[in-house]
Amino acid sequence: MKQISQNYKTGAIKLEEVDVPAAKSGGVLVQTHYSVISAGTEGMKAREGKLSYLGKAKARPDQVKKVMQSVQQQGLKSTYEKVMNKLDSLTPLGYSLSGVVTDVLPGAEELQVGQRVACAGAGYANHAEINFVPKNLVVPVPENVAMEHAAFATIGAISMQGFRQAEMQLGETACVIGLGLLGQVLVQILKASGINVIGIDLQESRCELAESLGASFTAKPDMAGVHSAIKRLTNGMGVDCSFITAGGNTNAPVEFAVDIARDRGRIVDIGKTKLDLMWNDFYEKELDVRFSRSYGPGRYDPNYEEGGIDYPIGYVRWTEQRNMSSFLQLISDQKVLIDPIITSIKPFSEAEEVYNDLVEKKDTVLGIVFKHSQEASKVKHLPEFKEQSSKIEKISEPQQVGLGVIGAGNYASSMLLPHLAKIDSVNFKEVSTATSLSSANAARKFNFERTSTNYKATLSAADIHAVLIATRHSSHASMVVEALEADKAVYVEKPLAINLFGLKQVKQAIDASGNSRLMVGFNRRFSPLVKRIIEEFGNNSGPFTINYRVHAGQMEHGSWYLDSSHGTRFVGEAGHFFDVFSAIIQARPISVMARSLRPTNITQDDLENVSALVNYADGSVANLTYLTQGGSKLPKEYVEVFGGGRTIQLNNFENVVTYDEKNKKVYKAKGLDKGQSAEMQEFVSCVMKNNNMPIALEDLFDTTLLTLAAAKSLACGQVVDLAEYWETDQ
Repeated sequence: MKQISQNYKTGAIKLEEVDVPAAKSGGVLVQTHYSVISAGTEGMKAREGKLSYLGKAKARPDQVKKVMQSVQQQGLKSTYEKVMNKLDSLTPLGYSLSGVVTDVLPGAEELQVGQRVACAGAGYANHAEINFVPKNLVVPVPENVAMEHAAFATIGAISMQGFRQAEMQLGETACVIGLGLLGQVLVQILKASGINVIGIDLQESRCELAESLGASFTAKPDMAGVHSAIKRLTNGMGVDCSFITAGGNTNAPVEFAVDIARDRGRIVDIGKTKLDLMWNDFYEKELDVRFSRSYGPGRYDPNYEEGGIDYPIGYVRWTEQRNMSSFLQLISDQKVLIDPIITSIKPFSEAEEVYNDLVEKKDTVLGIVFKHSQEASKVKHLPEFKEQSSKIEKISEPQQVGLGVIGAGNYASSMLLPHLAKIDSVNFKEVSTATSLSSANAARKFNFERTSTNYKATLSAADIHAVLIATRHSSHASMVVEALEADKAVYVEKPLAINLFGLKQVKQAIDASGNSRLMVGFNRRFSPLVKRIIEEFGNNSGPFTINYRVHAGQMEHGSWYLDSSHGTRFVGEAGHFFDVFSAIIQARPISVMARSLRPTNITQDDLENVSALVNYADGSVANLTYLTQGGSKLPKEYVEVFGGGRTIQLNNFENVVTYDEKNKKVYKAKGLDKGQSAEMQEFVSCVMKNNNMPIALEDLFDTTLLTLAAAKSLACGQVVDLAEYWETDQ
């Protein structure tokens, strides 16, 4: 990938070809769409880089002080080598961007692949095509905010934090000294908060821009009568608070702020400027001087920024992440306008030229935005599978299948284990749950020989031939991998995996172990009525058109489905319905396009009102409509299949209605049977006979991959090609 870097020794700024950053827990990989150059901060770095060693020393007296301390502690030679090595190294530039999440690492599951985000942080939100960013430096972008505008979130958070430090009240008057990028944003934040705004800058054009953005009065600091005008505007009292957003080595901004301040007024320093405070002036007015530290609370705290430990909102209302989100909301509400402060949008390929121009044109630009392009992907292919036999011999007919169960929650105890208990060839050996009472309760109900709270012991037990995994979704993939490696036959409740990484781990385990005895709980294909649909079409190979409407209903408060670390409800359940498509169509899915409701105040349920359109290799098209907000009395599932001159309707597993050119036939079920009993019987039979599992591996993986791809499409708003998605590094 490409990334812009600076060699501080030579001042050279180059667009480098570098490796994609390593992904670590607690963060996400983000593909950059837009990144912003701050003409002030980054322009200063570019100019400093071109200075002589003496010039660099004068520009950074804080670093010179550290060097002198190092000389005293470690000697001149050692210090010199360290300083020269530091100077002659490539450092990243940039700290504010927008993009799309391409990978979510453990500890950052509240974010989603394909999600539009804004990112912050020097060293993280770099001018680079791909960045790793810790989760507390990432915020979602509202649907109606353009990505080039969202890229300003970090810069907005800096202005937002300065505003919060002032603790201003409705109706007060503020003066913004320095109408560069931060100043123009701050003018709008103050205006949106009911503050009367005065703007001061050396450039007439910036003053005019500030007035167009809400300032009631602007002027150059040397304009005749400016102090008198400000006094009149404040009824003779003076300004309540001045914000210094200017930079440079002159003391003029702070002197101006003192002159126009009211008694006991406030001065907030946001920009990097000279501050020689005049004792008499500050004493006589008893002025309050405050500094604003970058984006807000959490900045420079590694526990917050890198460790992902948030500050409780009851104690710290506005962290840097919350400041970013608040600023994006102002853009969403059109209280802050970004287009007027964008000087230009440039292709990232022109980055070197842009920085060189920035050094020469430091006073004529505000915000420069890099637009990042994406390279075309190579041809991708879906994974291929070969059913493999177990290493163990067929279980003799008189012998029973030793069963180990990992996780015995409500679904397993009510919908799976009762059916298994009716199969004579099943011997309930061991149940393992996270809590002792859960395993004891399952043992009591189903006569398990022993209990455990350590699932690894269950997997290693020699008398267990098959394991049933019914834990929370985030653990499925890793447990399946361990079970396959232990050469057990595996039944796992859906989903097989909640991300592509987990799915690929399962594939690798099958290939490495030679154990393909894997079954996922896609029970609906085993129901009598779905089987009836398949039989009705017979050898008709399609193509088909299928509509599947699911009204899942709203979740109860406190449901673990609301915990994003276990995956979304859609990812957890959609595989059921996609598998029905697979069972009927009998062709591989090619691509998916998903859409959801996007109201102003998005909630978990809103994001799960989904329509997913799937294209198949044989030309079939299937649409899943997954809803949560309809009437509670509506039957849950309804399916319509069109193909071969006939239409078949499935009504909530109660009946099937078939229409052809001549007749209408109705088949009623004896009871609401969604196939759990039949799938358990087939699973046990295959284990006993050491046959291939009832659902082909290809179908299991295609259905899971399709579910994950639909979630990605849902987030990014684009068609997702399954073969291309499989070969991504997510």
